[in-house]
Amino acid sequence: MAGAFRHDHHQLVGSLVEFTRDRDLAEECVQEAFAAAVEHWRRAGVPRRPGAWLTTVARNRAVDRLRQERTRAVRLRELAAALPGYDEEPAPPPAVGDAQLRLVFTCCHPALTLPSQVALTLRTVVGLGPGEIARALLVPPGTLAQRLVRARRTVRAAGLRCELPPPAELPARATAVRTVLYLLFTEGYAATAGADLLRPALCAEALRLGRLLLRLLPDDPESAGLVALMLLHDARRPARVDHRGDPVPLERQDRTRWDRARIAEGVGLLAGALRRGRPGPYQIQAAILACHAAAPDAAATDWAQIAGLYAELAAVAPTPMVRLNRAVAVGMAYGPQRGLALVAQVERAGELAGHHLVPAVRADLLRRLGRRGEAAAAYRRALELVGNEAERRYLRGRLAEVDGPAAGGIPAVRHDESRKNVYFPESRPSV
Repeated sequence: MAGAFRHDHHQLVGSLVEFTRDRDLAEECVQEAFAAAVEHWRRAGVPRRPGAWLTTVARNRAVDRLRQERTRAVRLRELAAALPGYDEEPAPPPAVGDAQLRLVFTCCHPALTLPSQVALTLRTVVGLGPGEIARALLVPPGTLAQRLVRARRTVRAAGLRCELPPPAELPARATAVRTVLYLLFTEGYAATAGADLLRPALCAEALRLGRLLLRLLPDDPESAGLVALMLLHDARRPARVDHRGDPVPLERQDRTRWDRARIAEGVGLLAGALRRGRPGPYQIQAAILACHAAAPDAAATDWAQIAGLYAELAAVAPTPMVRLNRAVAVGMAYGPQRGLALVAQVERAGELAGHHLVPAVRADLLRRLGRRGEAAAAYRRALELVGNEAERRYLRGRLAEVDGPAAGGIPAVRHDESRKNVYFPESRPSV
């Protein structure tokens, strides 16, 4: 049942909004369908196609609700005419991809604040859970819940319809849309919780919607930069985990497994975007990944160039995750001590308090300085905070390396050797 909810919820809502033109009604009917499934499937068993069963029940509930409201009689006739009969092999939903993008643009309405646009879209359209969204937006769960309530009230009061805005309004909404798509990709690239580090279906969905966005805004360099960024990240996916599903550090990755076709496509998109002379955060992040892709091996990585790009990125998008990534890049280019000083600034700001990547990065920098006891303490702190089981196994292995019987007698590694196996937070793209 939980798997059906995770897999089908946001597509069911999107499909039903298309039919009813009423977001609240669609969400309520989908919830009622899942509640009915709990009772019916317990008695009769799970049907061969759970999604078809849920779609039929949700649509029938919508028809019943609309029938009860005589003022919606015209919409009811339109809905009834469009509904297919239930079949264990139903026809595919019409233009689900386009419907999803229309829903994204509907939620990213200027009547809402930007944080509310992003939160509402991730919950309603994408189907991420509240914990995943709160983690992605770096806000407490209670704050997120209040934000969602206010956003839904605004949507209901404004009577927003599920449709693309006029072409002239697309650029004004594009910032929020890009943020949503990248956060969706981020959750697929490094899952907040669960047994697996990767959720490839979310990455694929974000890329698909990103391509549609670029088709709508072909002259927008930041949309091209976003698609390039996702392609360059996704190109490394085959090498990011080992046979057990554990994370493989960037320096250990087998670069022959990187998808060179995706790299070429991403670099081509980035080059076209940069020629327009309006560099933005997504283009700069894509340029950082292009530096990694250009290096034939880890030793050839131009860390000074990457550190410089992170400085530019921090100037235009001073988010805490950008500053943490910059600390790692500076530590790789100019030594762990310089990196630790920047990590300390991130810690003092407090915006990533409770995020496992901060102590994980600190631990690796300390390990590279030979300060094994302090590194072990930082790894333990990271283990207390991490939610993903694959990352937890990786951190346990790191802790064992610095906390073993002989660890206290191991000297600090030389700067050139210390560039190996760093826990670079490329597993959580800069947001």
